[in-house]
Amino acid sequence: MLYVIIFEDDPTKLHVREQHMKAHQDFLDEHSDRILVAGSLRDAAGADPWGGLWIVDVADRAAADAIYREDPFWTNGLRKSVTIRYWSKAFPDRKVRI
Repeated sequence: MLYVIIFEDDPTKLHVREQHMKAHQDFLDEHSDRILVAGSLRDAAGADPWGGLWIVDVADRAAADAIYREDPFWTNGLRKSVTIRYWSKAFPDRKVRI
């Protein structure tokens, strides 16, 4: 099942993003079978990130909730909040290049 996970960062912890970026990217790469798309959210190109977004393919909501809890950004306190929503992709057979 597809879920969208939206993260809001703690704006006082931008240094955590910088310190743990490599470990975070390694984590995403290690879980690329389930974390299909990931990236930061910003108000404009070049602005500081205020959060992130993942699209994950997991068995159920519990699995979506579990996967982000292992991410170094989460375990090191960067994330302030998280929202998880089931995602029903329109045109499921249509391939999208991102």
